[in-house]
Amino acid sequence: MQESSAEAQGGLFDFNGTLPLMALQFLALTIILNLIYYKPLSNVLDERDEYIRNSLTAASAALSRANELTKTYEQDLAESRKKAQDIIKKAQQDAQQVVSIKIKEAQQDADNLISNTYDQLNIEKEQALNNLEQQVDLLSNQIQVKLLSN
Repeated sequence: MQESSAEAQGGLFDFNGTLPLMALQFLALTIILNLIYYKPLSNVLDERDEYIRNSLTAASAALSRANELTKTYEQDLAESRKKAQDIIKKAQQDAQQVVSIKIKEAQQDADNLISNTYDQLNIEKEQALNNLEQQVDLLSNQIQVKLLSN
C-alpha cells in the first residue's frame, strides 16, 4: 500500500519545493555560463572577426595601391622606352647625316684631286710637248746645218 500512496501524492511530476529550486539552479547556471564562458567567447570571436575585417580591408587597400603603382610604373616604362627609341632614331639619323657629309666631302676631295692631277698632267704634257718641239727644232737645225755644210 505504500506504493499506491506515493503514486497518489505526486505521480510522475511532483510540484513541490524542488521545482522552483531547480528553476533557480538552471537560471543561475545559465547566468554563470553566460558570464564566464559565452560573453568572453563572444568577445574573442567579435575581436577576431574585427581583426580579420581590418586585415582584409588593409590588404585590399595595399593591393589597390600596388595595382596603381604597377600601372604608373608601366606607363613610365612605356614612356621611357618611347623616349629611348626616339633618341636612338635621332642618333641614327645624325650618324647617317654625318656619313653622308663625309662621303660628299670625300667625293669632292677626290674630284678636286682628279682635277688637280689632270691639270698638272696637262701642264706636264704641254711642257713635254714644248720640250720635244725644242728638241725637234734643235735636231732639225742640226740636220739642216749638216746638210747644208755638205
